[in-house]
Amino acid sequence: QVQLAESGGGLVQAEGSLRLSCVASANLLRVNRMGWYRQAPGKPRELVAVDTGRAKNYADSVKGRFLISRDDDKHSAYLYMNELKPEDTAVYYCYANIWTPSRPSGDYWGQGTQVTVSS
Repeated sequence: QVQLAESGGGLVQAEGSLRLSCVASANLLRVNRMGWYRQAPGKPRELVAVDTGRAKNYADSVKGRFLISRDDDKHSAYLYMNELKPEDTAVYYCYANIWTPSRPSGDYWGQGTQVTVSS
């Protein structure tokens, strides 16, 4: 069974930086896509950034401030968040589409980590 474990959220002042980490654990897996979504109170979950292995896509609101990277050897992805704004405050969820022998294309989610940006 695939599990995604996130870390790195917290409280930061505006213009500060944070790094989120996500690692996928399971036997015999390959990461197809890996990225981050976020959900602010009263709003729908939205894509922040995703690394497909061929391209990196970002929400317009974070372009130029956030950077996603992945380490396939470690089945991990990282989100470097710079110049944080109060409107970036949300629960951030790691997402991955993963190949396993029993499930060639499965979507998985982390438990979420809170990011709070104070003004």
